[in-house]
This record gives sequence, C-alpha cells and structure tokens, in this order.
Amino acid sequence: MNNHKPWRITLDTNPDDCNLHCIMCEEHSDFSKTQSMRRKSGKPHRRMSLRLIQKVLKEAAELGVREVIPSTMGEPLLFGHFEEILCLCRENKLLMNLTTNGTFPRIGPLSWSEKIIPITSDIKISWNGATKKTQEKIMKGSRFDKMLENLNIFVRKRDQYAELTGHYCAITLQLTFLETNIYELADIVSLAIHCGVDRVKGHHLWTHFKEINSLSMRRSAESIRRWNTEVEKARLVAETSKTQNGKRIRLENIYLLCPEKPDILLDDGICPFLGKEIWVSAEGRFNPCCAPDKQRLSLGDFGNLNEKSLDEIWNSKAYSDLIEIYSNHPLCKICNMKIKRKNSI
Repeated sequence: MNNHKPWRITLDTNPDDCNLHCIMCEEHSDFSKTQSMRRKSGKPHRRMSLRLIQKVLKEAAELGVREVIPSTMGEPLLFGHFEEILCLCRENKLLMNLTTNGTFPRIGPLSWSEKIIPITSDIKISWNGATKKTQEKIMKGSRFDKMLENLNIFVRKRDQYAELTGHYCAITLQLTFLETNIYELADIVSLAIHCGVDRVKGHHLWTHFKEINSLSMRRSAESIRRWNTEVEKARLVAETSKTQNGKRIRLENIYLLCPEKPDILLDDGICPFLGKEIWVSAEGRFNPCCAPDKQRLSLGDFGNLNEKSLDEIWNSKAYSDLIEIYSNHPLCKICNMKIKRKNSI
C-alpha cells in the first residue's frame, strides 16, 4: 500500500504533434531521429484516446488529484481533444496546469485565453531567450515578436479575469538552461518582470543527442562557474525589481551548483514526482516521472491504464518499492529534475 497521495497527473496526449523544432527536444529536435523512424516504420501518430482520458481523469479525481497537465512532449493546443479535457477538468473538479510553446496554434492567443484561464492554475510558456536571435535559434520555427505579443495578450486577459472573478492563473516562463542562452538569463528575468509574469522556472539540459553535449551547463567545472555567475545576476534582478502590480517574481531551480561535482545537481535534492505525481503515456503506460523515455524505462514496468486502474498501479508493490529506493537508482542520481526540499514545483 502506498501511503503517499498524488496531487497532479500529466497526460502525454500527443507527443508526435508539434509546430516547432526546439534543438533540445527529445521528440522534435532536428537532431532527433524519433519522428523520421516512426514515419519510416509506418507507425501512426501517438494520440491518447478520449476514452482513456475520461477513465484516467475520473480515477485520478477519486485518488485526490487536483491538477492535470496535458502533453509536455508535443504541443497540447494541437491536440484534437484539448477542449474535451477542459470540460473533463470541470466535471471532475480539477484544475489544468498547462505547458505550451507560446505559439497558441489553431485559434490564437485571445480565443485560447478565454477557454483556458478560467480553469487553469498555471500556464508555463516555453521561453528560451531574451532576444530574437537566441529565442529563434533554440526554438526553431518560433517568431520572437509574435510570442511576445501572445504573452502580453495572455497576461492582460489573465489580469482582467482575476479582477472580475477572483480566480488568478499564474503565468510562468519556462526554459532549458543552455550554453546558448545562459548569458541572457538575467534579461529573461527582466523581460518576465516587465510583462507581469509570476515566475521564471527552468531545468538543466538532458543531452539526448551528441550534437548538444556542448550546450550543457553541467558538462565541466568551468561551465558550472559561468553558470553560477549568471545565476547571481538573475537573482539580483529578481531581488531588486518588481512587476507592475508590486509583486516580486519567483525563480525556481535557478540555484548555484558545485563546480567540483558536475554530475550531482544537488547533494540533498529530492524527486519532485515520485509519490506526488502521475505520468501517463499516449498509449496508457504508467510512468513514474518525466525522464527521457528510454531512460525511465529502466525504472520498471508498472502497468498500463488501459488494463489496470490508477489506484491499482499507484498502490502496487512495484511502485511503492521504487519510492523507497529511488535515491540509489543510477538514473535518479544524475537526474536534472531534482529540487531543493523546500522548492515548490
């Protein structure tokens, strides 16, 4: 029996659907062979069935889950059943926590804001540069000026809705820490403050491909020292500036690293997912976390939600055992997602 209770669930609804080719993306980077190999082998697009979504969200609510994240590997706003997920959130009294690439495809930022903001706790917008050159180099296919316009629309609509109803949806800029954007970290924080964003959050690079190994800020003692210098600059901006409503921006996962221990993110870091969050693949596989797909398979096979209930898997011996021993697992020791014990997610 698992004594932990989940509070959030992520559904990898449509990992094969994206309109950008971010260089660090496991699925859609120009360096990734995933999509081309799937096409050559004749595999269909992975898209979660509405039946499975209905089943899983009902069972998640019964387990005490409070938030739902649609796909984080593809662009969720391209998913054909996205509006149905919004309805299911209302039916099951769940809030949505959205991660999007900021392009707001299909119907545009204004229409999406009207649908999303009333049911959402936080909107995390992928943002990887403070300048057009850097943003568009990392997030290939994006248009910096258009994304900035979209962000301003969303913040404005969020503020209007909060004033009318009292429901406040936080807005986060979320980035991957890279050699390409590290010198713009403080400027990204400044931009977020200027736009009325609540939080800047990020994580260190998963080096899925040899071509991006040189972009990791954890690859050497020297790169970590440069990272630490830029962290201090970003913190200073956050501490000395306020948004237009008088709030201070929150920085998350932006902390100093030890140059002598490049393989260790945090000596006492903890997993933000095990025993707290549920991850479900498009095919229904229960996943313990968001580590790259090939690596997280090493954590074990916990079952498929097309065949088992969420309660059955969550309280299984296999999953409970992983919670107890994960800190000694080779993948968990080097994980880029570990957080400080008092760090919110």
